[in-house]
Amino acid sequence: MALYLKDTLVIGISATALFDLSESDQLFRQEYQKDPDHAIEKYRQYMLENEENPLNEGIGFPLVKALLNLNRYQEKNEAPLVEVVVISRNSPETGIRVLNTIRNIGLNVTRSAFTAGESSADYLEAFDVDLFLTTNEEDAQKVIDSGACASAVLSIPPKYKCDIPDDQVRIAFDGDAVLFDESSELVYKEKGLDAFHENENNSQNVPMNEGPFASFLKKLSTLQERLPMKVEYSPVRIAIVTARNSPSDLRVIKTLRHWGVYVDEAFFLGGIEKSNILKAFKAHIFFDDQEVHLHNSSLVVPSGKVLYPSTSRLHEVT
Repeated sequence: MALYLKDTLVIGISATALFDLSESDQLFRQEYQKDPDHAIEKYRQYMLENEENPLNEGIGFPLVKALLNLNRYQEKNEAPLVEVVVISRNSPETGIRVLNTIRNIGLNVTRSAFTAGESSADYLEAFDVDLFLTTNEEDAQKVIDSGACASAVLSIPPKYKCDIPDDQVRIAFDGDAVLFDESSELVYKEKGLDAFHENENNSQNVPMNEGPFASFLKKLSTLQERLPMKVEYSPVRIAIVTARNSPSDLRVIKTLRHWGVYVDEAFFLGGIEKSNILKAFKAHIFFDDQEVHLHNSSLVVPSGKVLYPSTSRLHEVT
């Protein structure tokens, strides 16, 4: 039976983001430095010898688990609210350990792709993916440049406990160059803070253009509409955490209203530290484009870097 996913939130995630594969990755890198011609063979041998040993949770695991738990609200004979696809650069054979772990822990992931070293980015449209999470910057850049879907590179922080209940999903976004396009950010970078505030205040009734994560936010809004409770009581909680402050704040709220998107919380921080807010919000994940914010946020919540398109002028002014 064909599965129609128009209203289903589809998450693509690399095996290295879903599970902790750091040990095998380190082995491959060490072997490659010693003997590049036989590194893949040694890696394959290691994965085959350990395929019955379950993997530990990776940085993206709590988010995936919480999202899949939303399918408890799925109506009979309707498409699932959430689907997750594991897309891995492993070969099918070396990917058995990943599949075994999924089965052993009872994670409801039924679709996967193993590409034996080829870019995962080439297969996202075929799987109708709305968001691709990866630890591979090359793959994320290819996705951003193609515009296939939202994508972020997950940072691997020190170990910390995710104390968010499984019956909620909490996602936080930066604004400019993430949800919104880069035009306002360019005004700030090229002309300064005063010019930025003046531009945003004068344009407060002009909706901002969509950025790389706008479509994903709107798909989250579709997900909220499919849930049986009013949006104010939804288990999906969305926050905007931005360095903007007055008088550039109103344009954000009015743009989201224009998009028909409901956001639970918004924090206009005026450049102060974001990590304390994110820790209090208990985000499953936070998406930002700037390393200065991601460095500290990744110490308290899972964080994903949103890369600029290769052609972006922000590369020249950042």
